[in-house]
Amino acid sequence: MSEPYVPKEMDSLEPVREREDEPASARWTWRLVLFLRAMAVVSLLKGLYHWARVTGISLDEGQPFELHSIAWQTATVFFAVIDLVAGVGLWLAAPWGAVVWLTSVISMAAVEVLFPLIYGGRTWIVVVEVVLLGVYLALALLAAREQPA
Repeated sequence: MSEPYVPKEMDSLEPVREREDEPASARWTWRLVLFLRAMAVVSLLKGLYHWARVTGISLDEGQPFELHSIAWQTATVFFAVIDLVAGVGLWLAAPWGAVVWLTSVISMAAVEVLFPLIYGGRTWIVVVEVVLLGVYLALALLAAREQPA
């Protein structure tokens, strides 16, 4: 059996290595992926918290799910589903994951601001959601600038 044909120019190819004196070219992209993974964990925990409220295994001594208002029940089931879907999409770094996460973040802020009777209108949640949204947008813009034109 003969040796496989290898062109001469491929005979002496060295592995591509990043030089140590140059900055990493995908630094912001890597930070964006880490942020998305962290938000995936947070979203999964939020989704599990909402499912705990639905199933009645929550740690707080509040009313059972059935005794809450229809608006509260609807919002709780909505966030139980959307947060888990967003968490999976973010962890996989799928393009739809960030879209679902953004929908969840904006929806939670809207519920807290526009419908304070549902969850109590907690301003600190709105502030946290807006800060997370700003961090995501900044990282996404910086990561996009690293990509070749």
